[in-house]
Amino acid sequence: MRLKSGIWVSAYLRRCAVEGAFAVLRRRGAEEAGAIFVVVDQLDGIVTLYGPAPQSLADEETGVRLFAPLPLKPEPTPAAAHARLQREIEFDPDLWIVDVEDRQGRHFLDLAKE
Repeated sequence: MRLKSGIWVSAYLRRCAVEGAFAVLRRRGAEEAGAIFVVVDQLDGIVTLYGPAPQSLADEETGVRLFAPLPLKPEPTPAAAHARLQREIEFDPDLWIVDVEDRQGRHFLDLAKE
């Protein structure tokens, strides 16, 4: 069984704060099971967008949320991330968005292994 999205995001924001990264909730989604997207800004004009990993890579027994980097076109800029997230919102208006600012690009996420 997976943690509710609201609880996961709250814990993630605390984790970022403990590690010294600035993180804020930009968009609140469905409390129970809204998809979570994380934008990591390295404060040099480069961002990385992480979203839910494909369900085929999920481990249903542990309930751990896995994330995968999402492609940003034409370049990994804040504008490209914003445009991608707008498309995601049109598809699923219940999603969550967390913004992280960290010069080292740390994300503190469990990533899917492909």
